[in-house]
Amino acid sequence: MIIDSLLQTLGDLLGPGGLLTDPADTAPYCTDWRGLYHGRTPAVLRPNSTGAVAACVAACAEAGVRLVPMGGNTSMVGGAAVPEDGSELVLSLSRLARIRAIDAIDMTMTIEAGVTLKAAQDAARAAGCLLPLSISSEGSAQIGGVLATNAGGNNTVRYGNARELVLGLEAVMADGTVFEGLRRLRKDNTGYALRQLLVGSEGTLGIITAAVLQLSPLPRQVEVALCGVASPEAALALFMAFRAADPSAIQAFEYMSGTGMALVNTLIPDAGLPLSEPAPHYVLVELATARDDGTLRDLLEGVLAEALETGGVLDAVVAESGTQRLAIWKLREEHSEAQKRAGGSVKNDVSVPVSRVPELIARATSACEALIPGIRVAPFGHLGDGNIHFNLVQPEGADTAGFLARDHEIMDTVCAIVRELEGSFSAEHGVGRLKPYMMPDWRGGAELAAMRRIKQALDPKGILNHGKLLPDASAG
Repeated sequence: MIIDSLLQTLGDLLGPGGLLTDPADTAPYCTDWRGLYHGRTPAVLRPNSTGAVAACVAACAEAGVRLVPMGGNTSMVGGAAVPEDGSELVLSLSRLARIRAIDAIDMTMTIEAGVTLKAAQDAARAAGCLLPLSISSEGSAQIGGVLATNAGGNNTVRYGNARELVLGLEAVMADGTVFEGLRRLRKDNTGYALRQLLVGSEGTLGIITAAVLQLSPLPRQVEVALCGVASPEAALALFMAFRAADPSAIQAFEYMSGTGMALVNTLIPDAGLPLSEPAPHYVLVELATARDDGTLRDLLEGVLAEALETGGVLDAVVAESGTQRLAIWKLREEHSEAQKRAGGSVKNDVSVPVSRVPELIARATSACEALIPGIRVAPFGHLGDGNIHFNLVQPEGADTAGFLARDHEIMDTVCAIVRELEGSFSAEHGVGRLKPYMMPDWRGGAELAAMRRIKQALDPKGILNHGKLLPDASAG
């Protein structure tokens, strides 16, 4: 059989520990983080260098066997889901785990795809710099996947998405050739920006093996506060107040619903609400500056004092230590895990113009509650950049499988409102395997046709991450 011969070749290429074929070893790679997809694979490839990745891809391309590139497997949309028929191989980037260089003058980091985002942050901090990208799964998400999905995260309001941090890129293309673009230049206007085509392509055009990331100065002052507010409108007004006071100081501005916060406090150990009483809605604000003049706390307290006086903020607590900052952030970061523990949940990673976030929350809440009585509406996310994770948790005691069977109906209900508000059905998680069916309606015509032509040009055999991002040609 072709696959047996190919595995023999790949085993010789990769050496000891480089090829996993025992089902007990491959099983962890065959289920996504949310448990939506359960597939099979004949083998997991674990190359330890860019050259080894290139050799694996070339061998698979010659044999006509498809590959699923995989980083930390933290996708919310099945971006690295393995098909059920066992026809595709997994190519794990986890052994490409070197930080090749950090330059504190250029403020750049050259890093391989298998390094976790948290490890990259720690290395930058040790060099006196900041890697400003921050996401909930940073302890397990790997740089290659973070860039392949153009991750957003908590600090987008200040630093932009992953795309804005990429100066250079190295990637293996679908025929096994290597795109060598690890340049550290801020300005390089020499043709198409191929790195930006690969960032956000979800592993369908090439496999990212290394990148040059732009770093920032390490903040000398950081202030964090948790606020209870009466409404999403009050949350937006508070954001505008901080923006008016000093837009450059805002590092994160996060919204959380009362329902979502209650799930965290109920289901996550050691997650206690530090306010005097629960609120209908919450805001987490983080300010940071490279200055060391002690004025950041004054800015934070001044804006909060005025909002408390006018009633825009019901209650607030300011972190007094690094430990308290982490405790406040835990309340935000554990929302996805709490919802997972509460039963079946349908996740909508949507974005609208910042000014329309309150309308999105109000209208989508009403629509979902009318669709499924008792549904728990638990939106949270990045109010500062308009990205809200409009998540819906099954009614208490409901049948989980029955609830999840209505996921497209629920997503379409939310997204119909998002579309009316001039938004996007995927803000930062990508399209993956879960949402390609939306692409013809949202990105059809010339836009989708151009995407298909790019895919055909760069991956004519359809080797890389088949079934992700782009719908079948028959879908439009």
